[in-house]
Amino acid sequence: MRRALAIVAATGGVLALLAGSPYPLDVQRLATAVAREDDHVTAVELAAWLRAGKHRLRVVDVRTPPEFAIYHIPGAENVPIESLTAVPFPAEDTVVLYSEVGIHGAQAWVFLRALGHRRVYFLRNGLHEWLDDVMSPTIAEGAPADAQAAFDRVAELSRFFGGMPRKLTGRADTSEDALRARRRGC
Repeated sequence: MRRALAIVAATGGVLALLAGSPYPLDVQRLATAVAREDDHVTAVELAAWLRAGKHRLRVVDVRTPPEFAIYHIPGAENVPIESLTAVPFPAEDTVVLYSEVGIHGAQAWVFLRALGHRRVYFLRNGLHEWLDDVMSPTIAEGAPADAQAAFDRVAELSRFFGGMPRKLTGRADTSEDALRARRRGC
């Protein structure tokens, strides 16, 4: 009897390997999501979701615990990337993943999509984008009215999270602050 059970178990194991994952990875669907930029959210979008109390939002920092302890996005939970597949993510949850500069967040996005999760995003430029665009937004003096209005909305979010929005004054420059402001259309 034991031998028969062992044979059945071994056969089942081999068949399971041949059948593949119960979560088929649809590479074309992933590629389409990436091409449409449906795979990520901006730091400003995430800040708006957090401030509004978006229902069932989970912000997941995939960095190491020591990195998380130094600084993390408010409300984030720390799940190191190597532990990600062991954490349950209900289908109703909207999951936003991030890392330092975005690479591990993007890789974690692929992992969760491969496991069948559909409401998952990553912060494209990671924690750096949060620090630049939410905690330290800037706008050039004399920016057009539409850019000023957009900046005012971001500045309000920034202040909500303890950020320091700034208006750049003086001559046109090529500093990082000015370049960031121009990239955002401010």
